[in-house]
Amino acid sequence: MLREAGCRERVVVHCCTVAAVAEEMLKNIKADRPLVMAGSLLHDIGRSVDNGILHAVIGGEMVEKKGFSSDLVNIIRKHTGAGLDDIDVEDLGLPPGDYMPRTIEEKVVAHADNLVSDNRVVGHRHSAERLRDKGAFRGAARMESLHWELSKLYGMDLDIIPEEIGEYPDLRWLSH
Repeated sequence: MLREAGCRERVVVHCCTVAAVAEEMLKNIKADRPLVMAGSLLHDIGRSVDNGILHAVIGGEMVEKKGFSSDLVNIIRKHTGAGLDDIDVEDLGLPPGDYMPRTIEEKVVAHADNLVSDNRVVGHRHSAERLRDKGAFRGAARMESLHWELSKLYGMDLDIIPEEIGEYPDLRWLSH
């Protein structure tokens, strides 16, 4: 679907890497695996149209038009950072709406995305620092909070994931 929508190969590899991170998280976090995997693989489908902040809104609309569940639509709409609050929504000029991940599936996909920089698996501090460098201090604080919430559910600090699956994980398992 990503290729069919017109996503660049770089986006496809990124989404597959996010799915690999989510798969590792699901070893210890109870969630709807098919939904998390679909959300991980499709979270950036909107990048086929826009590479800015609107990609999440556009991606949600794209999968909604294809008839996918509202649960999947919400994962895609809410995957940016650790969510966007009302102030962020207004500052970024997004359509009014709820952009905060609330379900465990939404949270897992959002944070798996936070743990991937391009196609490299990283610790959460890497992404939190990038937000701070942009002046997004509230977003960085939300990301830290989400990291520790999910780490508690996982049973250890999720920053271990690069050691568990590698910085550049083998993605061949996704082709099955």
